[in-house]
Amino acid sequence: MGFREHAARVRRILGIVLAVLLLGGVAAVLVTGGDKDTGTATKTVRGVIGSEKAEFFADPQVVKALAAKGFTVGTETSGSWDMEELPLDGYDFAFPSSKGPADELRAKARQKAKDKAAGAPLRPFYSPLVVVAHSTAARVLADNGLATLGPRGTSGTLKMDAYLAAARADRTWQQLKGSAGHAELSGTLFITSTDPVASNSGALYLAAASYVADGGRVAGDKAAVTRTAPLMRKLVQVQGAQQSGSDAPFRDFVSGVGNPLVLVYESQVASQLLAGRSMGDLVVLYPDTTVNSDHTLVPLTENGRKLGELLATDTELRKLAVRHGFRPQGAADEFTAATDDHTAYLNQTLTGVRQAPVPTSEVLHEMALRARDQGDTA
Repeated sequence: MGFREHAARVRRILGIVLAVLLLGGVAAVLVTGGDKDTGTATKTVRGVIGSEKAEFFADPQVVKALAAKGFTVGTETSGSWDMEELPLDGYDFAFPSSKGPADELRAKARQKAKDKAAGAPLRPFYSPLVVVAHSTAARVLADNGLATLGPRGTSGTLKMDAYLAAARADRTWQQLKGSAGHAELSGTLFITSTDPVASNSGALYLAAASYVADGGRVAGDKAAVTRTAPLMRKLVQVQGAQQSGSDAPFRDFVSGVGNPLVLVYESQVASQLLAGRSMGDLVVLYPDTTVNSDHTLVPLTENGRKLGELLATDTELRKLAVRHGFRPQGAADEFTAATDDHTAYLNQTLTGVRQAPVPTSEVLHEMALRARDQGDTA
């Protein structure tokens, strides 16, 4: 073999060795990079949620707990009933605040989805509806037989029969004894609620009110809706413009703006207490007939279903849900233990509170439309 041939052969061998080394180096970088990513979120899911759950999903500890389970969650807020009008393409889950809008969303998803087996709705936590009042307003209600107050005056019960009778009669604050000298207590007596056509809490307010107004009967058809429609219309139209989500009215109340009586979720109050925030002169009134809002996650994809199961079963995520004021399904003791220092405000066992059955989503939607003068008036 001549010198040139030998040199060429050596160069070929060196080239092969160098290539192997380079490939090995690349492989080593890839493996190391993979090791660095171990434990980070691997699934990004996107969903639409009720505004009352925005702080929960934005909580850095919730973000961290979800990432530890392999999830990054992006959310947008919407009124629960408004979600039905949204295109579901691109969402992994929808998370309204009760079963009614969830049923509608699931039906819509099943019509559009190629895979009909994304899964049944999941209900990881719930919250009863309550009325928050400023202390002066609460005392006036109690002095006029519309409410009862506990020994500390920071919680009590709203008597729905008496309140609805006052609404029928268009009673004003000025007609109630003890209201004189309180400029904020003027005009028609009413509870601020959200738009029942767009928002779950507003619709459930009508469900509870119509149940009481119709002698403890749940509305089952158009005739039942018609019987209570005039009163439901009064409850809604006296408010003027309404918000489509419950977060803004509660924030307005806490900041001292707006009506002295506001319908909110108990979770909104409990989260303030558990965060150690000042409650000012806030009083929590539990309607003696109310509705539990079952926050219901509708899976639209397999990853959406897995997220819902995590929220329902993961110990850390359940603790964080309680920290945000929600009551985990099937685990009353978890909420009770976490809120033991706040019984001056919270009725942990819902003693003296009756749960009104909720009409079907179709009937409830008709009730909301009629209350807004947008439905069938025949």
